[in-house]
Amino acid sequence: MENTPLANSDLILSKLNSDFISYCKYEKNLSEKTIKSYTIDLKQLIGFIAENDYSMYIDDIDKKVLKEYLQKISYLKPKTVKRKIATIKALYNFLEFEEIISVNPFRKMKIQIKEPRTLPKVMSIDEVGKIIKYAYKEMHQEKMKKTYGYAQRVRNVAVVELLFATGIRVSELSTLKEENIELNIGLIKVRGKGDKERVIQICNKETLTALNEYLKIFRDKLYQSAYFFINRFNKRLSEQSIRFLVKSLAKKAGIKRTITPHVFRHSFATLLLEEDVDIKYIQHLLGHSSIMTTQIYTHVNNEKQKQILSKKHPRKNIIINDISLVT
Repeated sequence: MENTPLANSDLILSKLNSDFISYCKYEKNLSEKTIKSYTIDLKQLIGFIAENDYSMYIDDIDKKVLKEYLQKISYLKPKTVKRKIATIKALYNFLEFEEIISVNPFRKMKIQIKEPRTLPKVMSIDEVGKIIKYAYKEMHQEKMKKTYGYAQRVRNVAVVELLFATGIRVSELSTLKEENIELNIGLIKVRGKGDKERVIQICNKETLTALNEYLKIFRDKLYQSAYFFINRFNKRLSEQSIRFLVKSLAKKAGIKRTITPHVFRHSFATLLLEEDVDIKYIQHLLGHSSIMTTQIYTHVNNEKQKQILSKKHPRKNIIINDISLVT
């Protein structure tokens, strides 16, 4: 059976964009975050085409038009440009697969964007300790345990404890559900990038105690929400709210630089490496699909490198008694 020819109106970019987003939502089941990024990126492309009075018909949006668009966004950070290109490529791959276009312009475009290599920011165990201790201090300073202020501080303790205990991404923590947490056996099921699920054990008793205390206080409210961490309106604790509380606690704890939930994640990985944990285990805990992503942490801590070379380097076994450069 032959495909029914598409009407001209069906070949307009805005219409095809809607079809693509629906496909990503309901067939590929991509995350809300990915859908949001795709929507923003493609809206920007459509806006560029409209501003320049170019045709909106998909066959008219050729390699030349796309190259102009890439020049237009070249002022953005390399990582952002790469993401926007990946979004447009995903759209065109969808159109090609659905046989809506016969020629994919990206097949004949060579695009190379170099990202500057930056090492992840990490905290020392002392800095992590300062933040966690300050969160507990704030909680104990609240004398009225029936108030929302106390409940909020208990939640803050649970958040920072879980961030450091698991290396979880802020988006994963924000969307964590009660059904994914089994405190009686000390594990959480995390749904990460690509909708992949991983299981992380929680072995620290203080972390488990903090989570149980949070659950005891918020249990009645959690019946009104699908998520584990909630705000005063019983809605999901947003990623932005988590970033704000981490930044605020770090500042109050006397740490001068900006600390984010992702710095907790980096510190979790780096400090485990310093304890000689196999990088393959760390890869699983972080939910990295490739070990190449995890290996960046092997280049982070210069202090650990100094300790290894000063204590382990075989040169220390070469002793020179009769020859010296010192006269």
